[in-house]
Amino acid sequence: MSSAEGTALERAGGAVDDWVQAHHGELVAARRHLHAHPELGFAEHETTAFLEQRLVAAGLQPRRLAGGTGLVCDVGRGPGPVVVLRADIDALPLPDLKDVPYASTRPGTCHACGHDVHTTVLLGAVQALAALAALAALDGLPGTVRAVFQPAEEQVPGGALDVVREGLLDGASRAFALHCDPSVPVGRIGLRTGAITAACDRVEVTLSGPGGHTARPQLTVDLVHALGRVVTEVPGLLSRLVDPRAGLSLVWGAVSAGVAPNAIPETGQLRGTLRVLDRDVWASAEGLVRRLVTEVAATSGADVAVAYVRGVPPVVNDPRNVALLRSAALQTVGADRVVLSPQSMGGEDFGWFAEVLPIALARLGTHGGGAPLDLHRGTFDVDERAIGVGVRLLARTALQALMADSAADPAVPAGTPAS
Repeated sequence: MSSAEGTALERAGGAVDDWVQAHHGELVAARRHLHAHPELGFAEHETTAFLEQRLVAAGLQPRRLAGGTGLVCDVGRGPGPVVVLRADIDALPLPDLKDVPYASTRPGTCHACGHDVHTTVLLGAVQALAALAALAALDGLPGTVRAVFQPAEEQVPGGALDVVREGLLDGASRAFALHCDPSVPVGRIGLRTGAITAACDRVEVTLSGPGGHTARPQLTVDLVHALGRVVTEVPGLLSRLVDPRAGLSLVWGAVSAGVAPNAIPETGQLRGTLRVLDRDVWASAEGLVRRLVTEVAATSGADVAVAYVRGVPPVVNDPRNVALLRSAALQTVGADRVVLSPQSMGGEDFGWFAEVLPIALARLGTHGGGAPLDLHRGTFDVDERAIGVGVRLLARTALQALMADSAADPAVPAGTPAS
């Protein structure tokens, strides 16, 4: 990067910092509004309308996704590369257990995973970049930033797949996102190259037989014993057929069979999830599970049915994208506040974006003191100082990426508007 480019980035970053400081109260108010009005996947109509109104007020032209919820919005539209920033906007079907003024107003639904923060951060980044693009003294943006407010991250296989299918990533060079991390103190940013979250698939096994008396198991199929063997043997066998570095894990979460202690049931069922960090192993996991379940259960004489639902791929952070995030993070919080993020076995449908372009997911520290308030619980909350950190990180990352991609290919065609 030339000294002139470095100076331009510093000036732009400073302008973003000033914007965030001036609009902190508005950002917090937006987050609290979203938190108080959560909506489930593919039903985020009020959330979409709220974001749409804010973006239009910033002089932008957002467009709804084909399903009716979620938005795509371009900032810049000038010649140069296209960089994507993404946030998820849906909530979880959990009750809000917090005693705060902005608690969920919708029983049984709350933002227990921080999507209200992710959405507010992207909204703020877009508003800051729009203000930046309007400043002639800073020569606008060196390309286009495409903001994707994505619905239904908590669904399987996730709303990200719809974004890919609509072609909203076509023509873009790379994509970035962030996720709240309640184990990391506010003001810190977690980064990791390679797999940062796992693929997550659902597995359902149904065994069946004639049933019978527990006094005469030799005359029937002992389904409970057969289920027990599948529960214990299949995960162990999987671990011997896959490279341990792939991080494959099959865990059963539900077992059901029978109602009477002296009667062998005719059917029994297992339900669980398979998680894996390696994308290639994920591609072969379904075949392995089906084969092993069938082989283990066959020795009992039970009939076997396996329902396997492929969920989301692992999020594998591209090294160059992480380098761009790290550069932006250093400018945002300083070297002593950029930490190594551990791998998570949780699923995140942002991994679908990697079907089209390089991606990277950062962890945003949200812990403000006391015991960490873990994700997917009705007590989850954040230190709202994290919002400004996230806005500054995403905006700076977009600027870094646009500048880097422009320098790499000065003949890049004009940014393709979202169609």
